Amino acid sequence: MAAIGLPGAAVVVVQDGVPVHAAAYGSADNSGRPMTADTPVLLASTSKSLTAIAVMQQVEAGRLRLDEPVRTYLPWFTLQDSRASAITVRHLLHQASGMASKDTAFEGSFLQDPEALEQGVRDLAGSPLAGVPGAAFGYANANFNVLGLLVQTVSGQPFGDYMRQHVFEPLDMSHSHATRAAALADGAATGHSLWFGTSWQQTEVPAPATGMPSSTMYASANDLGRELNMLLDEGQFRDARILQPDSVRAMLEPGVRVDGSKMYAMGWFTRPLVESVPAAEAADDASLPLLAEHQGEWGNSHTYLAMVPSTRLGVALVINANDTSAPSRLQAIDTNILRILHGQQPIPAVIQEDWLQRYSWAVALGLLVAELLSLWLALRVLLRRTYDGGGRLPLLAVGLAALALDVFALWLCFIYAPARFDTNLLVIIRQFPDVGVSLVLVLGLAIVWTVPRTVWVLSQALRHGPRGVP
Repeated sequence: MAAIGLPGAAVVVVQDGVPVHAAAYGSADNSGRPMTADTPVLLASTSKSLTAIAVMQQVEAGRLRLDEPVRTYLPWFTLQDSRASAITVRHLLHQASGMASKDTAFEGSFLQDPEALEQGVRDLAGSPLAGVPGAAFGYANANFNVLGLLVQTVSGQPFGDYMRQHVFEPLDMSHSHATRAAALADGAATGHSLWFGTSWQQTEVPAPATGMPSSTMYASANDLGRELNMLLDEGQFRDARILQPDSVRAMLEPGVRVDGSKMYAMGWFTRPLVESVPAAEAADDASLPLLAEHQGEWGNSHTYLAMVPSTRLGVALVINANDTSAPSRLQAIDTNILRILHGQQPIPAVIQEDWLQRYSWAVALGLLVAELLSLWLALRVLLRRTYDGGGRLPLLAVGLAALALDVFALWLCFIYAPARFDTNLLVIIRQFPDVGVSLVLVLGLAIVWTVPRTVWVLSQALRHGPRGVP
């Protein structure tokens, strides 16, 4: 943590039904308030494991059936593709519905009202399918947002109320919350982002109710440890039966292949526990214990959950910061915790992101500098009120170069970047705060300044012929 300079973090390790280690580091916000193992943190995608618990409770109650189409419970559910009628509850849990991740950019919204969840799912009606339902893995937050709406519909309770009454309270997760307002009232940690690759800054990133089941619930490290204990004890927590053993086994059973030996269960990735052997040692995957894990990545927080069912070992890590340009730096902490717990030496982080993601802030900053330079050059000539630069061609060359810069900026922002990061521009601006600051200014200049500058250049070019020609 000291090497990376993280603001705050908390980690809990559980084994055989009890916490064996709990520690917290750093601060929860800029006031210096200490981070603790009871401080709520925005979970991001580790929210999915909690939603899966709620879904399986409704399956046990007979209100949901895993292989029943979603339309049985939400008759209005539709996408652009008629094959959406074949999407089942199991497909959603296994991230195999065929929905595309770029159609699930709920994190671009600020909505907090209870109706936002249903509205977000209804808004999927205009989205195409990226694959055949049930055919292959395709990670999309929409899968779990639809699941959350199913729980809300068949239980007759708002999703947040259901989670509090049937998941958080029975598990004594007193610092876990489905809504941002409740988490803030409980002293939730403030998130931080790495700005321009150099300094951690307290950052406000939207956590809307539209993505509550998939991404925007809050919990503390201690509370997540209780969730892990329940799952490792086949659904039992103290004197309470949260899930039946068969339901827990179904949740953790690898269901669809991600790549290689990595699979997806129900709200959990599964893979061989390679951290249990030395890094340089080649091991047969079949001989290694099964690891169930999930990471949560938000613009200003990072979380990690991991379980080894065969040894009843679990790890919960929450960090109130994230490096969106290189999230693999923080993900290395996750795997090194597992290595240490299995008697292995930690290994240095290997940055896996490509240059565009790692230096997206520099690209955006470079565009801003270029746009400002273009503005300065144009104003410098404009303020002279007359043009005496040597005829039409130099003037047109300057104008065309500036126009090309604007076109490139607009192409990068509206076409290339959304396709590259599989989301829309609004989400990029809000989830990459340092990039967003530069891009907003770049777009303002490229859109607002382009037309008047081009009109002025053309008018001046028409007034001035080649040098020496009146």
